[in-house]
Amino acid sequence: MIQGIITDIEGTTTAIDFVFNILFPYFREQLLQLGDCSHQPEIIAILEEVQAIIEQEEGQRVDLTGAIAKLHQWSVADRKIAPLKALQGIIWQQGYQNGDFQGHIYADVPPQLAQWQAQGIKLGIYSSGSVPAQKLLFSHSTAGDLTPYFDWYFDLAVGSKKVVTSYQTIATTLGIPPENLLFLSDVEAELDAAQGADFQTVQLVRGETVGSDRHPTVSSFAEIVL
Repeated sequence: MIQGIITDIEGTTTAIDFVFNILFPYFREQLLQLGDCSHQPEIIAILEEVQAIIEQEEGQRVDLTGAIAKLHQWSVADRKIAPLKALQGIIWQQGYQNGDFQGHIYADVPPQLAQWQAQGIKLGIYSSGSVPAQKLLFSHSTAGDLTPYFDWYFDLAVGSKKVVTSYQTIATTLGIPPENLLFLSDVEAELDAAQGADFQTVQLVRGETVGSDRHPTVSSFAEIVL
């Protein structure tokens, strides 16, 4: 019996184009002005973390300008790394609050979230984007504030989405047997990892996503059968 459903965001609840054509360009544009905010403690902490990663990976120490340049490089490469995701969340908050954009949500998602919640199923998010960024997207979405539907949020703090142990950590944190948890994603490697932790899985095949032969596939939330 499914007790909890955890969903990915990009390509699952939200169009990948929204992330790559709106969120990422906005972040890079604002990143150019980051020097004006480098006195803020949370920004300083992120930049220092970037400096430490560069020193560890490349054996060189860079200044704040070098750290900002590296963040831009990581953004272009869509690297799944914690300080980048944390800073994206901070910068995107400004965009959401200013009304520069709203979080895209596929039309089939909100009705299904409501139905599952009415059935007593707990709902959560697991995304490479930071938890604050997740909450911003769903609270400022094209479908209104969807955060009341969600009980849990997970990001890279629990580990990579393509690693089995990340899903084991989530199940342990929730205190729910993994076989009673369903993970939704468009990415086969993520579904493989969840399946390796004994989660049930469903792949969302939207747009150009290639369907898997190892997981049930659907084209919308409305097609998911529990």
